[in-house]
Amino acid sequence: MALFTFKLPDIGEGISEAEIVGWHVKVGDRVEEDQPIADMMTDKATVEMESPVAGTVVRLAGEAGDQVPIGSMLVEIEVEDAGDGTPDVVPPSEAVAEAAMARDGAVDTPPAKPVRPEPVERPTFSSGQGAREEGTSFDRLSPNGVGEESVDKAEPILASPAVRMRAKELGVDLAQVRPTGDRIRHADLDAYLLYGSGQGYRPAGRSAKRADEVVKVIGMRRRIAENMAASKRHIPHFTYVEEIDVTALEALREQLNDGRGDRPKLTMLPLLIVALCKALPDFPMLNARYDDEAGVVTRHGSVHLGLATQTDAGLMVPVIRDAQDRNVWQLASEIRRLADAARSGKAKSEELSGSTLTLTSLGPLGGIATTPVINRPEVAIIGPNRVIERPVFKGKEIVAAKLMNLSISCDHRVVDGWDAASFVQAVRKLLEAPAFLFVD
Repeated sequence: MALFTFKLPDIGEGISEAEIVGWHVKVGDRVEEDQPIADMMTDKATVEMESPVAGTVVRLAGEAGDQVPIGSMLVEIEVEDAGDGTPDVVPPSEAVAEAAMARDGAVDTPPAKPVRPEPVERPTFSSGQGAREEGTSFDRLSPNGVGEESVDKAEPILASPAVRMRAKELGVDLAQVRPTGDRIRHADLDAYLLYGSGQGYRPAGRSAKRADEVVKVIGMRRRIAENMAASKRHIPHFTYVEEIDVTALEALREQLNDGRGDRPKLTMLPLLIVALCKALPDFPMLNARYDDEAGVVTRHGSVHLGLATQTDAGLMVPVIRDAQDRNVWQLASEIRRLADAARSGKAKSEELSGSTLTLTSLGPLGGIATTPVINRPEVAIIGPNRVIERPVFKGKEIVAAKLMNLSISCDHRVVDGWDAASFVQAVRKLLEAPAFLFVD
């Protein structure tokens, strides 16, 4: 018998430590080679660590929420025959790359050892609001439950770390949950809870009684909490809200969708992004980042638009690069691609950083007005609200109009209220006369 020390490999460029999100094993457990042992989180992604050897776990580095430095002990495993004590381990950077290629179907070989990142099923808009885009992949609640035949427990259970952790917290045996696709997703777990276990039904007039729940703030949720607290602590926010008549814009959107062919269905967001990009050259103070420690504001010539996206792991902000150079169809495709990548955990680190202005939307849940929190170090964030139909005066007549409030929060240290209001008014003119969106 020999003792093998599995040290935390370098799982991200420039990362000095990673946070333990959860353990798949405990001291005394028998593990096999390639068996998942822990979920580790860096600044941008959650990675599932796998054991490079078979043996018995004798020591763990800590508990969920603890930080583990790169190169330090993560797990100690007692092995029967360790040879020279150095198992054949592929360098972590190559392992992650090969795992991603294998997952996406680019190679036929299995993922390298010992690291195989497992995507968070629906992982961050900086105000705690998520984009709900039409045409974007969402988990849907389907009443699949459990049929007459139970799932074969001998088969491997495919589920992300987030789903496994949630199932463990709920006391659900994943072997009893029937997946609707290639793996068990949150929607499948929801359906099992609602239909399969019988706990989702309550007689009319009664609500389910739940025990108190203590949830440790770790992983992505802790990162979000820290970022939001820092933003509110350092940035003096102010919010401006304007009502916009989008009747003509909605009519144009319907016409474009009727003739879209194989192109993605347009929502309001691509049209809004075009309006923002057309208005920003006259208001460069809004497309900027403020380094308050150095006392420097960088006004960017290109619009790298952050798209706040709600995921299972929390709020993420994938970035549409050079949004000013894309037409509405290209923007619609990129919105869908980035939202899917963020929710599936496949978004690259460079796709989750470098935004110069953020757009946050709750779609039909957008409410009347919002006061979004700035995605620091940016200086502004824009939030469209719900479109509703109301009677309005047109001269002496009362007509039906589709109205939407547009909210903007700004850093008052570098953006004046007059500038923010003038910018929104410029965007309003474009949206209320949408033909100008397509005129150079």
